[in-house]
Amino acid sequence: MMLAIPQYYLYFTFLTTGLLIGSFLNVCIHRLPLKLSIVRPPSHCPNCNKPIAAWQNIPLISYLVLRGRCHYCGLRISVRYPFVELLNGLFYVFTFHRFGLTSYSLFYVILLSALIVITFIDIDHQIIPDVITIPGVILGLAASAFILPDPYAYSRMLGLGGSVTGLLTGGGIFYIIAVVSKGGMGGGDIKLMAMLGAMFGWKYVLMTIFIGSFLGSVYGLALIALKGKDRKTKVPFGPFLAAAAAMVLFYGREMLELYLGAG
Repeated sequence: MMLAIPQYYLYFTFLTTGLLIGSFLNVCIHRLPLKLSIVRPPSHCPNCNKPIAAWQNIPLISYLVLRGRCHYCGLRISVRYPFVELLNGLFYVFTFHRFGLTSYSLFYVILLSALIVITFIDIDHQIIPDVITIPGVILGLAASAFILPDPYAYSRMLGLGGSVTGLLTGGGIFYIIAVVSKGGMGGGDIKLMAMLGAMFGWKYVLMTIFIGSFLGSVYGLALIALKGKDRKTKVPFGPFLAAAAAMVLFYGREMLELYLGAG
């Protein structure tokens, strides 16, 4: 007779796993744009180069204990580090809450972690690394045949056909925009939408494009109104697409039903 695993234990497991992986995401955010190894050397202070001991690298707790500073030289540690850890942990918890202990919920937490890395790299460097999106496209195509459900009907698989259609829809729309605007859309954004299309299918990738464009437009208008920027100001689009993808992943079905009902 199998023993049922208590829900609180699963929530705690997802949270702690998300926090630990969130610490690793900070390494990826810092090193991937610089084309450095994410494995070696071990984490160290960028100022004094002292290696960070295990007790100094406990997600959230170490930041609070050290009061946001390096234990050796006192260099202030960006609040982004605990924020990324906490965000990833909360994403993991909510994914379990939303989808349960399923094969695709484990796939979705990987996607959400990748979106966090993409977001902060794009904010800092205005690039979206191919090392994330290209393997993501391949992984999405493979997982669609065996793991990923149709986001609108979990009783059936998305399937390779649905995945390819989503890939062509997401990547194709952004490619056309890039051609028409003569470089107004970056190649990283095109590959990101191809990756999301491969994982979501065409319905959800269209929703992602719409919501991401809306969020980006609101932010752009806010910059113009409050900061005196103009329409030529470059704004990284990846964070808005990533935020939209997370919204669609968790609430896409409800939003689509609301839209269809209103129609």
